[in-house]
Amino acid sequence: MKTTQTHIVPSLNQTIRLQEYGVGIFDTIATKSALKKVLKKQFITVNGSIASTSTFIKGGETIVLNLPENNTINNKLKLKLDVLFEDNYLAVIHKPAGILVSGNTFKTIANALSQNLKPSTLDDATQPQPVHRLDYATTGILLIGKTSSSIRALNNLFKTRAIIKSYYAITIGNMSNNGSITTNIDDKTSHSDYQVCQTVISKRFETLNLVKLNPKTGRRHQLRKHLFSIGHPILGDQTYGFESLILKGKGLYLHAYSLAFTHPFTNTHLVLTSQLPKRFTKIFPDFKA
Repeated sequence: MKTTQTHIVPSLNQTIRLQEYGVGIFDTIATKSALKKVLKKQFITVNGSIASTSTFIKGGETIVLNLPENNTINNKLKLKLDVLFEDNYLAVIHKPAGILVSGNTFKTIANALSQNLKPSTLDDATQPQPVHRLDYATTGILLIGKTSSSIRALNNLFKTRAIIKSYYAITIGNMSNNGSITTNIDDKTSHSDYQVCQTVISKRFETLNLVKLNPKTGRRHQLRKHLFSIGHPILGDQTYGFESLILKGKGLYLHAYSLAFTHPFTNTHLVLTSQLPKRFTKIFPDFKA
């Protein structure tokens, strides 16, 4: 037996590859890697023809998923998420520490979204999908697309750096009050600005700083690598830290605090925040973000 699902492509402004358009249009395929797998196995047809990663979508096509029964996911992830903002196009949630945003494992933010968000009533509504990533250990604000057009528009905002991001981290050592860090990460230029908000004396680490960070680019592990490169690793970072100063068992003290951008469909300017976790405020109880 097979599970069959059908999706009719609405009118599109431009041609797009199926491997980009098709993420999230079926509730069992919430990630790009999952979509590539079913395309490789020839489980998807477009207007009756077997589709591939090179198939283009223009608008009006009938996309059919024929998924063998043993490939369906019957268990739904039960994970309560804090929803900070939601409308028909997009949502913003708080990501807890210790969970992947997406991937091939069952317990991911992507797999929990449909249980926490309201279905969009728009014609191109799709499986809600994160449009950027936070590290496994990082907490904070995460942007979600709820329609195919919204996912594409939000991805473009990130690509053109039209979304302003800010983070808070607790770092080790005596730092300059503010500064900029520019390095190459994966052979690409990366840039971050930082400002020290407060400093406390620590018996073990001598000095701990609450630092506001504004990444201008979005490379993998950028903030963690940047702070380590100037000799002030993030507290709890077991990958980018000095062995004698690694704090184990308390998690990574890096928090995605805010996103500021113009809503691509309502043109409303949004400034959305995810408040600092208690473990931050225990060290800096007087700080108000």
